[in-house]
Amino acid sequence: MGIDEKIIRNLIRAAKGKLADSYAPYSKFHVAAALLASDGTIYTGINIENASYGLCNCAERTAIFSAVEKGVKDFTAICIMGAPEEEVQSIISGGAAKDYCPPCGACRQVMSEFCKEDFVVVLAKSEEDYKTYTLGELLPVSFSL
Repeated sequence: MGIDEKIIRNLIRAAKGKLADSYAPYSKFHVAAALLASDGTIYTGINIENASYGLCNCAERTAIFSAVEKGVKDFTAICIMGAPEEEVQSIISGGAAKDYCPPCGACRQVMSEFCKEDFVVVLAKSEEDYKTYTLGELLPVSFSL
């Protein structure tokens, strides 16, 4: 993938640093994302749940919407990290998530609105254990303008 390992690790650290801020009282599954804009700025996002499940927002969309609200619409990569509530403190302390946390279909569609097919999606368990994909690999033949 066309992204430096040092940048990937910075994104993983940024996502990991927001994991405890996730608001997940219903699913007890915490997700954080770190979005890299083309200018090098990192925007973070967390999942925010609501008793009316349809009103929940994923970490990826929170990060993207935060950047777009600031007028930024050119992105390079995103890192996503998620885990059950009981794993969060261990991850923050240097442990690893048990599983990767891929973006849902809604988040993939939002990414396709603002990102190119070569946009890098990093799924991280830890700084040492991660996988990278392009948006084109995760959402082939996407619906976009």
